Amino acid sequence: MSIDLDVLNRILPSVQKPARYTGGEWNSVVKNWDEIPTRVALAFPDIYDLGMSNLGLFVLYDLLNQQPDMLAERVFLPWTDMEAEMRRAGLPLYSLESKRPLRDFDILGISLPYEQLYSNTLSLLNLTDLPLLSAARDERHPLVIAGGHATYNPEPMSDFIDLFVIGEGEEVIVEIAQAFHRLRDRSREEQLRALARIQGVYVPRFYDVDYKPDGTIARVRPTVEGAQFPVTKRIVPVLPPPPTRFILPFVRVTHDRAVIEIQRGCTRGCRFCHAGMVTRPVRERPLQEVLDAVDAAIHDTGYEEIGLLSLSSSDYSDAQALVTAISERYKDQHLSISLPSLRIESFSVDLADALKEGRRTGFTFAPEAATEKMRRVINKYVPAQQVLDTAHDVFERGWRTIKLYFMIGHPSETLDDVQAIVELARAVLAQGRRVHGKAAQVNVSVGTFVPKSHTPFQWVPLDTLENIEAKQALLKRGLRGKGLKLSWPDFQETRLEALLSRGDRRLGRVIHRAWQLGARFDAWDEYFKPDAWWTAMDEAGLELDAFIHRARPIDETFPWDHIDVAVRKDFLIEDYLMSQQGETRADCREGCFACGVLSTFVGVRGETLAEAWACPPVKPKGRHAA
Repeated sequence: MSIDLDVLNRILPSVQKPARYTGGEWNSVVKNWDEIPTRVALAFPDIYDLGMSNLGLFVLYDLLNQQPDMLAERVFLPWTDMEAEMRRAGLPLYSLESKRPLRDFDILGISLPYEQLYSNTLSLLNLTDLPLLSAARDERHPLVIAGGHATYNPEPMSDFIDLFVIGEGEEVIVEIAQAFHRLRDRSREEQLRALARIQGVYVPRFYDVDYKPDGTIARVRPTVEGAQFPVTKRIVPVLPPPPTRFILPFVRVTHDRAVIEIQRGCTRGCRFCHAGMVTRPVRERPLQEVLDAVDAAIHDTGYEEIGLLSLSSSDYSDAQALVTAISERYKDQHLSISLPSLRIESFSVDLADALKEGRRTGFTFAPEAATEKMRRVINKYVPAQQVLDTAHDVFERGWRTIKLYFMIGHPSETLDDVQAIVELARAVLAQGRRVHGKAAQVNVSVGTFVPKSHTPFQWVPLDTLENIEAKQALLKRGLRGKGLKLSWPDFQETRLEALLSRGDRRLGRVIHRAWQLGARFDAWDEYFKPDAWWTAMDEAGLELDAFIHRARPIDETFPWDHIDVAVRKDFLIEDYLMSQQGETRADCREGCFACGVLSTFVGVRGETLAEAWACPPVKPKGRHAA
């Protein structure tokens, strides 16, 4: 039964952006509830404005609703004003399509693309009138599952989630829904035991963690028969046709455009990059499939901007042909083509010429480091002159603004390396001024490096507050003046991200307590409460420095070691040791270094068209110094 709509209608005029909570958007899917046996609520634990820009959520929404015996509906976390009104009126959290309380669904699927959503997940469960702890829920409650990049280390949230999907969800979400339908009359324990046998499914209650006296992990071990060990991620061997009937929001959202994923994965091997490691292997969509999807998306939505998404868009084999074809086809409609995540190494003048045919949306490049030494350490070797030449080409073709992403806090970084960021940004601005005079603009975004799981830098510590403050002060002094704009994150936010991304299941009680102390919307500056987190750590008797500011020995067992992303730990160790010597690896497309992905999925690849994967045939493992 739907929630009390009269109560909802009384509430909506009193909150900001009531259209966040109404549903009924163009292209949303409403099925007959009573005729569908399996019902899935897809949740993004942040506000509508952000969640509606999440491609992964929409891919699953589109895919599940294509199944005749399933329905998928959306839910987002209400903003603080709406949450207060709902609690005051006793109104539970509900889906947008049918206005059903979430507790009426069979499965509640939560998307966790980043760690700062953990406290919001508890708010979402609480507003749903579900017990927060998985152990307190049974077969009378929806099955609570979670997936996304933050779940490649699922341990901090293991107290609250019934099962995690490790890896890509397009196939496994359907398998889970089908299996759950067959198991709906069983106990929750029986349901989870059966689901735990599906590749890529991790049920944390079926594993125990043993700790050493110093608080580090001795081992993780399965406790029931059939629980996978390790839990190997799922991949989609051939990317399915992309969704094109995008839901048109009633309010402005973060990325209000049609988006087509042109490839998945990355072969560059940047040592700091979690996404680049866990999404291997690279799979490209055929050019014609992308063009057909663009045509369909424009027809189905009327959008005037198309985003061609990838971790490294200019590495797509047919990038120039794709942009040229779209620009030519829609030249009279002034369609804007967004090609984020451009790499300077694979950017070309011809690509710039093709992009300028549409409406200009600006260029973003991510050098990440500004000295040769640091580029070798992070395995992102881009000579400064190449950055300047590329900037000149872009400015010369009419763009007036370039955004540069850098990162501070890399292993072995010095203040001289940070000063080089200032000098490079100013040199890029000088290129712009030669073309546009004072109208040229360079926006510099400087993040702080967080060592992530499943990367070659998982052994290194987070830089210290003292060092980061000194580096940020240097940047603030050096990047003043007209034509330059600097942005940077609060280091307290960085510390929390490091804690949650590197923690073990002992952090469950910390997350719970921080939420009780008011932690909400941790990715929002105005609501972030670091003191709630540090108090929760103190109450749990855990030392923050032991999680984030401690270098790990090579032989340490990590909380996530039982999660297999198909990149071998010995490969990561070798790459980490190479970074300390300033040695680099070439792009994997030039030759395979046997990271483990191809051998893990050798059977899958044998059944897949060769051109679907960008990885070359396996060659003997080796090193490459640039």
